[in-house]
Amino acid sequence: MIPVHELPTLNAALNSICTLLLLIGYAHIRAGRITQHRRTMLTAFGTSVLFLISYVIYHLQVGSVPYPGTGWLRVVYFSILIPHIILAAVVVPLAILTLKRGLIRDDRRHKQIARITFPIWLFVSVTGVVIYAMLYF
Repeated sequence: MIPVHELPTLNAALNSICTLLLLIGYAHIRAGRITQHRRTMLTAFGTSVLFLISYVIYHLQVGSVPYPGTGWLRVVYFSILIPHIILAAVVVPLAILTLKRGLIRDDRRHKQIARITFPIWLFVSVTGVVIYAMLYF
């Protein structure tokens, strides 16, 4: 069992892994490797689900963690946090729909929505790690 105070580090690691998987999945599809793309994106989705479970467990026990910085760093933090939160909520249904369309091989519609989902999901994963670094370092 991982102690609750270590969950933010786990969450950052899961976001980092998801970022790498998204980039690898993108490279696979650009190279026409559909089977590898599918496996990688399913793994990215699973990693995101694990992140969400860990995130909810942490915040149910700890609550909100205030940003300790001041001045211009506080402005930078909130300019990253606000779009991160909004897009994190948006990416959940987008990722599910994108995954569904890919799994049933509705390739045309999968490609259409993946062009929207991919950059949002990537942004959320990357900024999750940045937010962690700003809060805990």
